[in-house]
Amino acid sequence: MQELERKYGIWTAIAMVVGITIGSGVFFKADDVLVASGGNLVTALTAWALGGAIMVVTAFVFAGIATRIQRVNGLVDYFEEAYGPCAGYLVAWFMTFIYYPTLVAVLAWVSANYSISLMGLEKGVWLLAAMYLILFFLVNCFSPVLAGKWQVSATVIKLVPLFLVAVIGGISGLMSGQTLESFTIAANNVTEGGGLAVATLATAFAYEGWIIATSINAELKDAKRTLPKALFFGSCLVVFIYMLYYLGISGVLSNDEVIAAGNDAPVEVLSIIFGRLGGTALSVFVIISCLGTLNGLIMGSARGMFSIASRGLGPKPEIFARVDPRTNSTMISAGVGFIMSSFWLMVWYGNFAGWWGHFMDISELPIAFLYVIYISLYLWVIRTFEDARLFRRYIAPLLAAAGSCYIIWGAVQKEMFLHFFLLSLCIIVAGLPYMNRK
Repeated sequence: MQELERKYGIWTAIAMVVGITIGSGVFFKADDVLVASGGNLVTALTAWALGGAIMVVTAFVFAGIATRIQRVNGLVDYFEEAYGPCAGYLVAWFMTFIYYPTLVAVLAWVSANYSISLMGLEKGVWLLAAMYLILFFLVNCFSPVLAGKWQVSATVIKLVPLFLVAVIGGISGLMSGQTLESFTIAANNVTEGGGLAVATLATAFAYEGWIIATSINAELKDAKRTLPKALFFGSCLVVFIYMLYYLGISGVLSNDEVIAAGNDAPVEVLSIIFGRLGGTALSVFVIISCLGTLNGLIMGSARGMFSIASRGLGPKPEIFARVDPRTNSTMISAGVGFIMSSFWLMVWYGNFAGWWGHFMDISELPIAFLYVIYISLYLWVIRTFEDARLFRRYIAPLLAAAGSCYIIWGAVQKEMFLHFFLLSLCIIVAGLPYMNRK
């Protein structure tokens, strides 16, 4: 069987951490966090800080694990090492059929939503979302190197609007007094909030994605040194950027205006700061930001079935473990990722079409399920890393576990949590017959 080449360096790894994490979440979750916080900016910023702290300490623990284990698919490798092949298989199945494709579907929709808004159209969001889905899966299938270069480029580009909003919005807010007003006057048009736990869960989507950088573990040059650095320093950079960006928004729009603008809040801020033409130009940067995140998620999704089949597990492992000799891509595995992403895009569409009667938030619930997996790994680190120092072996994993429990508690309070849990359970059970190694 042909092996994957080590074609990515540290900048691609950092670009995956920063590029996947900084994407749509910071843009379209800004109003959600504020609503869950009851319209109170202090509570909202606390949620952003708490979510960021959870991400940083979690990435720190995983950086320690990454220095010891290096195979095909980071998270799956770690769980397999900790609890055996069957446990690793179940995690890989969850990532392949639930985690990756749900986030891919949401990101395709968000990217299309901002694109349609920029073009001034009222219809065509779902068609464009499907087109984005097809386009980036094709790029990752036929030119994985190009996909990696796009990831680096999109990461650099997406920092432009965030930096401008943070700096100019922050300065103007301090001069005009809007920042002080946002801190002291809560929004009036919030009927009910979800509390700090639900607000923190909303930030979890914005902070999620860094773990997908471990999916290119086998394709990184000097992975044992490159990946830990990318995980830790990339996550710290993300938190710093997010906090400045959110303060920049509060310096331009009041809390009521942020909630009223909804997903268009960043576009409105850019228009106010730079005028309509400048706002339009920078809105393109927002779209590129979202598409960069979509590409990074698809990079992980395209390798989902490959990570299962490379272990001799799952249906037809001899087929899904193939690497295309011309492109050095996991093309057949990517086909499964595309099918599942299309399925979850249909589920996401059902929310807006009123199919379910309530809102099944597949942008947040899969993340909470992933944190259950994280807790299991923290326990393994505490039990087995006997040569590690006190902070790395005990304190960091315990802090990360506490943060994970807080995220899970917020998810339990979400609408249709039980429904999503049962659907996920059915998908996991469907993979049990293929657990035996061939």
